[in-house]
Amino acid sequence: MFYQKISNDLKEAMKAGREFEVGVLRMLSSAFHNKEIEKKGRGMEPVLSEDEAIEILTREAKKRKEAFEVYQKAGRKDLAEKEAKELEIIKKYLPEQLSEEEVKKIIDTAIEKTGVKEIKDFGRVMAEAMKELKGKADASIVSEIIKKKLEIRNEK
Repeated sequence: MFYQKISNDLKEAMKAGREFEVGVLRMLSSAFHNKEIEKKGRGMEPVLSEDEAIEILTREAKKRKEAFEVYQKAGRKDLAEKEAKELEIIKKYLPEQLSEEEVKKIIDTAIEKTGVKEIKDFGRVMAEAMKELKGKADASIVSEIIKKKLEIRNEK
């Protein structure tokens, strides 16, 4: 679904002469294609699942976000703006991000389900929460919320 939508949008952007958007969409298309080649090399069916496509989009968005922050700190506004524009295009294809309150509810459910009470078992809660939150929330934000909730539980 994602791959086809991006392919259609790429053709549309090419016809309209939107060079920057064409570049970003080609990069995404290439990332999908590389994943298909990787799967085929492992003897698997070279068709991407929706989860795999979301994973690729999330990874590409994360790269842009990190590069944006690095360029901002280095005072390279021109490059930071480029990364921000690329990130905006990629975000169009990602599932809508959940609100912080919705993320907290899912994390609370994950904590209850795993029965974790201590911060040392953070990974179990993170794994459980990300089953439902994958592509719907930034993993770094999920991580912060889980740590805070487990620290509060430890204090009690």
